[in-house]
Amino acid sequence: MTENIYPVELTAPDIEPYRTGNTGVEFVTTFDSGTAGPHVMINAVTHGNEICGAIALDALLKADVRPVQGKLTLGFINHMAFQTFDPQAPDLSRFVDEDFNRVWVEERLDGAEDTVELRRARELRPIFDSVDLLLDIHSMGTNSGALMICNGLEKERTFSRMVNFPAFIMCGSGHVVGKRLIEYTPFNDVNNNKVALLVECGQHWAAATGIAALDTALHFLRAAKTVSPVFIEEHLSDVATNPPAAQMWDVTGGVIAETDDFEFVKPFAGMEIIETAETVIANDGDTPIVTPYDHCLLMMPNHKPGKGMRKLRLCRRVG
Repeated sequence: MTENIYPVELTAPDIEPYRTGNTGVEFVTTFDSGTAGPHVMINAVTHGNEICGAIALDALLKADVRPVQGKLTLGFINHMAFQTFDPQAPDLSRFVDEDFNRVWVEERLDGAEDTVELRRARELRPIFDSVDLLLDIHSMGTNSGALMICNGLEKERTFSRMVNFPAFIMCGSGHVVGKRLIEYTPFNDVNNNKVALLVECGQHWAAATGIAALDTALHFLRAAKTVSPVFIEEHLSDVATNPPAAQMWDVTGGVIAETDDFEFVKPFAGMEIIETAETVIANDGDTPIVTPYDHCLLMMPNHKPGKGMRKLRLCRRVG
């Protein structure tokens, strides 16, 4: 199956006005309330083709967002890739040399390798080391419902329930090569209170994805008590004003293609729940791929061809 093609309904904002910032690191701006409180950060464009986060940060900056306690940092992270975004070929700007969201391994950060993304990670590392609460805004290749991702530590589950947006909280990785930013050691430590969450806001370029990105950022800031409730209320969309309690799911595993002939039995978009265990959901060459338990949720199916590629995450409802 070839990758699904979706129209580009979003317009990438001009982030050049934010280049200088005020931190000494390009495209990173920090506002300090002058009062005690956590250092809260929101990231955009970890992947250059995922433009919804840039739309959300641009909206917050234009609305003169300011913290009422602690510090608030807004960063356009992989600006190098983002600035190559072309709506006529929107997938090509995902990264420059490598996936920025896989480099957060100390051996690589401290090593001698040299890529565009590693240089940027080393530049940003001191900022991330000072952050208490981080939201990393992403989007997806399929028209899936939005979801929040954490590693599943109790501190992450607790804070993500406080954020309570979007409607699904997914705990675990499901076979990731390297380390995502939310797995970077200071955040993935049970001995501190630092929390990093990743939100997937919907299909990369769907109009609703831009709305979901800003709504999630606002709910994150509300949970962190970083900005005034009045600011939150003024900028939330109607659908995000009083969300129901979010569902929590554990990622129990991932499916990696063992052959170049991996094909799903249906064009799954993600968040489908397969009611019965042992249901065939794909074929990897001659090998059927089946659900391991009843009520199995299919998370972020990947329709790109290729042996060794992660094709899917499998999830079980908590409780």
